[in-house]
Amino acid sequence: MKKIIIVFLILLPFSNFTFLAAQRKEISLNGIWQIAKTNIKSDIPNEFKSNVIVPGLVDMAIPAIDTLPTFSDKKLDLTVAATSSVSNAKSLEKIETNESWYYNDAVYWYKKKISINVKNSDVVILKINKAMYHTRVFVNGKMAGENYYNFSPTYVNIKPFLNKKSAENEIIISVGCRNNLPNTIVRGDDFEKFYFVPGIYDDVKLILTGSSFISNVQIVPDIVNKQVRVVALINKSKEKTPTKLIYSVRESISKKVVATGTKNVVDFKIDIPDCKLWSPETPFLYDLELSTGTDNLVTRFGMRSFITSTGKVLLNGKPYYLRGTNICLFRFFEDSERGNLPWDYKWVTDLHKSFKDMHWNSYRPTLGFPPERWYEIADSLGFLIQDEYPIWKGHKGKSDGLTSDLLANEFSSWMKERWNHPSVVIWDAQNESVYDSTAIAINKVRTLDLSNRPWDNGWASPASQSDVMETHPYLLYPTYAKLKEGKNIDFPNGLLNYLFKEEKNASGPNFASNKPRTNNPIINNEYGWLWLNRDGSTTVLTDVIYKNLFPEANTPQKRLEVFAKILGMETEFWRSSRKFAGLMNFCALTYSHPKPPRGLTCDNFQDVKNLKYEPYFYQYVRQAFSPVGIMINFWDEKVIAGAELKIPINIINDTYNDWNGVIKLSLFNLENKSVIQSINANVKSLSKEVDITTLKIPNLKGKYKLEAEIVVDAEFVKSIREFVVE
Repeated sequence: MKKIIIVFLILLPFSNFTFLAAQRKEISLNGIWQIAKTNIKSDIPNEFKSNVIVPGLVDMAIPAIDTLPTFSDKKLDLTVAATSSVSNAKSLEKIETNESWYYNDAVYWYKKKISINVKNSDVVILKINKAMYHTRVFVNGKMAGENYYNFSPTYVNIKPFLNKKSAENEIIISVGCRNNLPNTIVRGDDFEKFYFVPGIYDDVKLILTGSSFISNVQIVPDIVNKQVRVVALINKSKEKTPTKLIYSVRESISKKVVATGTKNVVDFKIDIPDCKLWSPETPFLYDLELSTGTDNLVTRFGMRSFITSTGKVLLNGKPYYLRGTNICLFRFFEDSERGNLPWDYKWVTDLHKSFKDMHWNSYRPTLGFPPERWYEIADSLGFLIQDEYPIWKGHKGKSDGLTSDLLANEFSSWMKERWNHPSVVIWDAQNESVYDSTAIAINKVRTLDLSNRPWDNGWASPASQSDVMETHPYLLYPTYAKLKEGKNIDFPNGLLNYLFKEEKNASGPNFASNKPRTNNPIINNEYGWLWLNRDGSTTVLTDVIYKNLFPEANTPQKRLEVFAKILGMETEFWRSSRKFAGLMNFCALTYSHPKPPRGLTCDNFQDVKNLKYEPYFYQYVRQAFSPVGIMINFWDEKVIAGAELKIPINIINDTYNDWNGVIKLSLFNLENKSVIQSINANVKSLSKEVDITTLKIPNLKGKYKLEAEIVVDAEFVKSIREFVVE
């Protein structure tokens, strides 16, 4: 396999500093391109009858160049499909044999004519941030380069292929279909997706610059010594003289210059006195500009550190709790409401702001990376990202042709593009897979990241004692599996007791069978298993759950309320266990497929275009993620009239400030409310306190609601339990 891959650093669109010459020029090629479709054996087509927006996907072509089939439940049965706990290769095989679902021999050709003056440019780089599957570049009818990787950039020097006598040039970019990739390339396997739509799904630009150009730079913050290490890679196509670098560091917003100088080496340190640290609470950013005299490059960074220590993660030297969610963008690519939303960056910014409103400070892009602009937004607004490479082979996964060397090559390309983002704090090698290649590949590339971020290795054992571990404790999965087999399920003490009172659940997560328990920090980045589509209908994985466990939830609104209440309680439960360095709901953004082909999971929006969360979710789950949270540690669903009960009330404090306040405990029946008592509470920073109170149950039988309420930053935060008095 021949690969022509030239790696350069992304250039962010910042204004140039006044004292440095601006030799580098960027030209965005985003916008309307022509598009055509052929089979894999065809050459460049002669006719392009449709247009398409870049970045985007090929299903956005006008007129459309593909027609997707319609399905019925009888035609496609996904009820045995791979789940988030157990992969099922037969289900994947069933989908792949349907050639109408972008599993075919099609090639999609993007064409654009450009007029550029390259007289004063020694190098003209075409950069395609990300495209899938198998990107090839043709300039004026000649192949200029290709990239088999689908989740890291394509860089091609197209200067030798440009017309010398004419300013107009024709650029053609082709992408193929997923099933035509060799098994030596990461394809983005996802057992719960359907279409796998190809396309150029990130920015495209030209970089025009001089002969001595900066092809990569890594910024390594040192918050203890208040300096950054800068490691630059200079590509010299002509000059043989020693490298001389001029540098400047400015605050990104104020533009205040904090450091300037000149260096004759490519690996050096810059002092930043009185530097301001970056965190989700204070996402302070700096800009570094480097100049070689013939090229200049600007990149953004934040002063922060992120390491692990005996079951914890440390942000800027202090323990930090991640509260967050997941973004499954490649499933959202298959959502009927998607449109151009992933590339509407006002919408993406507002999406991140909605995450902030949910008290989330982190997220995991799972099974597919978003466009680069998403990471820039995360840097600016303040999120910690567990950046997951799109590998999902399942519990008994096989690496196939993906050797550790091949994986290390892909990992290297990914890391070089992402390592200056302060938001990216964990390299995540894979999802829910168990095989040896990833750990070996991790340790091949680990030293490339001079910031030494921790890695996650999915369900396989950690590659190092300094890494993190992930867990997906779907407490309802065993119940789902039994119900699918037609077995009767009985919970003598109620469902909530089964889920939350069992010591085995409270004491820790369920790992893959070969994953030893260690002192590595654990991130619970998937939990729940009560998914509903946005219209309140059940998914393939929850049909039997709601039918058998919640028969009274016989309307969309009732089901949505059940979902939100239990997810809120589970969020309280996992947070209160204090077993996890991070807790991430699955899933804030993914598809909603209420009609065939029906989906297996869903997100939490009622109106995704306008970013309106489902109201019950917003009510119950948002407060469960409050930085200072509360949990009634009581799970009985039936109580004897007149009984006296000992009720533990847990207060969880994720902040760096002690919390002092009042717990207001109230009991409701269908007719009235009574305030039982007020409890003064004091909780140290980063800790948990338990107050045990005595609750006298009324003699009046019926349905009751117990509510514990605190006030955190002028917001009411509640924990609610409902039970029947008999």
